[in-house]
Amino acid sequence: MSDEEELENIRRRKLEELRQQAVQQKIAEQQQNEYEKKKYQLMRQILSQEGRQRLENIRMVKPQFAEQIELQLIQLFQSGRLRGATPLSDNEFKKILEQLTAKAKKKEFNIKK
Repeated sequence: MSDEEELENIRRRKLEELRQQAVQQKIAEQQQNEYEKKKYQLMRQILSQEGRQRLENIRMVKPQFAEQIELQLIQLFQSGRLRGATPLSDNEFKKILEQLTAKAKKKEFNIKK
């Protein structure tokens, strides 16, 4: 096998690897989009318009915290532990936020010298 043939084989393998990576990335993006659509639909069921706006305001300041809130609300909703009418009013959502932030603060600890 000549050097040119070997180079051509390496190029073909590399091109095939890149194609596979592109396909995998596209599949991952599709799955992420589907997840986001489902999450959006659930949040429309769980929160009122005012509650969703409050969550978006939180997302602008603390995106990771907003994601945690969404996941916890979805878990509560799916397990049937959100009592009362859904979508939750803004006041009910505030109460849940207070409970979640209180739990988060309890987990924090300070190290004193």
